[in-house]
Amino acid sequence: MKKFLGALLIIVGIILIIIASQQAKNKTTMKIESSAFAHNKSIPSLYTCDGDNINPELSFINVPENSKSLVLLMEDPDVPTSIRADGIWDHWVVFNIPAETTGMLENAKPAGTEGISSGGNIGYEGPCPPDREHRYSFKLFALSSKLGLEEGATKDQVLEAMQTHVIESAELIGRYNRI
Repeated sequence: MKKFLGALLIIVGIILIIIASQQAKNKTTMKIESSAFAHNKSIPSLYTCDGDNINPELSFINVPENSKSLVLLMEDPDVPTSIRADGIWDHWVVFNIPAETTGMLENAKPAGTEGISSGGNIGYEGPCPPDREHRYSFKLFALSSKLGLEEGATKDQVLEAMQTHVIESAELIGRYNRI
């Protein structure tokens, strides 16, 4: 009887490991992509201050089903500290994007509420590095709630409001050097 119970426990343990392994394989990771540029590659000038300064198309993939809203932040972390003390320029702040949104069209007003950029504008501000190639980070956050903020909120206000509501995040990085 003891041998039978021992063998049964081993079999149950193996089954549980197999189930956990299958669940891990089936787990999807949220992603943000663009048809305009690949991760860590150059952003075409069309989307910059040297072009039409329009937002690129973005795709949101595998957003968690339990999300209530999304946040999109675009920032340049390579700004000279002589321009911004923190070295970061906020190019686009969008929050309260409906969770079922699968992306943003090129040159289109996004679903959701837009915040204010470091330049003091509401809406997309394309890359415009003053000195050399910069990285531009498009960060997507899936949240467990909507944010109680109004249009024109700053990135810092959005980050503070979403602090305890992040379910998952994803990042797409593009690069740009002025022509």
